[in-house]
Amino acid sequence: MSLNPVLSAVTDRVIARSARSRGHYLDLIAREKDAGISRPHLACGNLAHAFAAAGEDKQSIRAQRAMNIGIITSYNDMLSAHQPYGRYPDQIKVFAREVGATAQVAGATPAMCDGVTQGQPGMELSLFSRDVIAMSTAIGLSHGMYEGVAMLGICDKIVPGLLMGALRFGHLPAILIPSGPMPSGISNSEKQRVRQLYAEGKVDRERLMDSEAASYHAPGTCTFYGTANTNQMLMEVMGLHLPGSSFVPPNTKLRQELTRAAIHRLAQIGPNGNDYRPLGHCVDERAIVNAAVGLLATGGSTNLAIHIPAMARAAGIIIDWEDLDRLSAVVPQLTRVYPNGSTDVNGFHQVGGMPSLIGSLLDAGLLHPDILTVTEGGFTRYRTTPHMRDDHLVWEEAGPSRDDTVLRAPSDPFRRDGGMRLMQGNLGRGIYKTSAVAPERWTIEAPARIFADQQDVIDAFKAGELDRDVIVVVRFQGPAANGMPELHRLTPTLSVLQDRGHKVALVTDGRMSGASGKVPAAIHIGPEAHAGGPLSRLRDGDIVRVCAQSGRIEALVDAAEWERRQPATGPKPAFGTGRELFALMRGGVDSPERGASAILAGMDHMAEAEGLS
Repeated sequence: MSLNPVLSAVTDRVIARSARSRGHYLDLIAREKDAGISRPHLACGNLAHAFAAAGEDKQSIRAQRAMNIGIITSYNDMLSAHQPYGRYPDQIKVFAREVGATAQVAGATPAMCDGVTQGQPGMELSLFSRDVIAMSTAIGLSHGMYEGVAMLGICDKIVPGLLMGALRFGHLPAILIPSGPMPSGISNSEKQRVRQLYAEGKVDRERLMDSEAASYHAPGTCTFYGTANTNQMLMEVMGLHLPGSSFVPPNTKLRQELTRAAIHRLAQIGPNGNDYRPLGHCVDERAIVNAAVGLLATGGSTNLAIHIPAMARAAGIIIDWEDLDRLSAVVPQLTRVYPNGSTDVNGFHQVGGMPSLIGSLLDAGLLHPDILTVTEGGFTRYRTTPHMRDDHLVWEEAGPSRDDTVLRAPSDPFRRDGGMRLMQGNLGRGIYKTSAVAPERWTIEAPARIFADQQDVIDAFKAGELDRDVIVVVRFQGPAANGMPELHRLTPTLSVLQDRGHKVALVTDGRMSGASGKVPAAIHIGPEAHAGGPLSRLRDGDIVRVCAQSGRIEALVDAAEWERRQPATGPKPAFGTGRELFALMRGGVDSPERGASAILAGMDHMAEAEGLS
């Protein structure tokens, strides 16, 4: 099957736009491979420090006889998705020895849980934790002790941060190793029902607590298709996981054998072997476009509209929301996984999962088949699914989906488009996830009610002030204002208003999570209100029109009056919960469409000063 012409055109557009920055990036990693810091370049004192505690691996590391794998771990035992990683380093060291290699924990990164901080002050640190993770990864790898990288991470900001940091060491091969989803708990429909009842005051906190605890109940990722599981899909469709490994449950024999296979494979693709596969060459323009296709085909988290540009920029590649919009017009939605359906990721995996999805997209010409992956045999291997047979790990062709209520082929999709629109107009530029919203709600025109805090929205709802058609505008929520927290707490409240028959939409320069749900929402609006963007000119009562059909988001205000208005001033940055430590990042961050990153903005300033941009 030949490539879809729009896919080819978007890829060519990304390649042309990225030519200069990608060229400089490839030059950088070539220099780092040949002349950068590495074990052969270390002095005896440097090296002695590095193997002093290496135990039985000390002599191998000292003699430099074998590949040494650096483990970057995001383990903690509060975050359910990362709790299984506690035992991985010891296992990885054993697996490395089996193939004559060694492994050391190069460093650890923070791994905060958006589920815990949702609606709390700590959420204002969430997006910037991605930059911290990237910097932590770079610190771990800066010792020059490693010829390959095993990255242990799953959740919202962790995977993008790991990849952003590792890509600055893109001369090294790297594999991301997942830990898998927790078992399915109560149904997602029941969880959502109880949340809405609580929002209406019809059940008490204890009933809500029981429901939440029955949903999030064991080690592993949360089972809804939010940002964490979208990350796992992304790594597989980019060829950075082993085939079929994204959604294998933790603490199983298959999960352990996939980790073993990943370490064995990493030892084979090192710089001293004959199958060298550096990360910076695996993550090229085609892999980034594949990532965007995977996001659209699965109706994944809107957070990835920020993370994909950031990960791409770390490899010298520039992709924007217009590219996503163009791809969305031709990439059909092939999955129905909660919040876009009733089934969770365990159900998706059981009916064919990633291998079936990738196979069908390849057959339809909607993925680049020639990307450089971490596995032997190329991207066609990602059509296969792993099994244990006679105590051995084998891969078999997955074939088509076994349940078309969950996963379909491109010839019979749930939707003909990918369900993510670029929204533009006099209110700025943002993203709208149409795949989560019923088509009859794609266009909402109503008076605006302006807020600067999501708690104020909830208070107004409880006071009966929003019981009508309304565009809820929550501004001063962008990265420069307060770190761009998710506004997921608004979903039950706005859903109640919608279920009462009102026309309701959310407009914000903040984020919604991957579980944003069924309410129309134009999000990530830029320029943000804190920078004097258009949302700062809105006033209570202005008629706002949000139309996903046309991709327009507009305040229906006389143009002359609009120009005369002075931008409103937002709240002052808050102290407490460590938020004051991130003032430097808020002051230097770039736009969400460019990835909302302070460290990448700083990197670009350096490149510009050197004439490299």
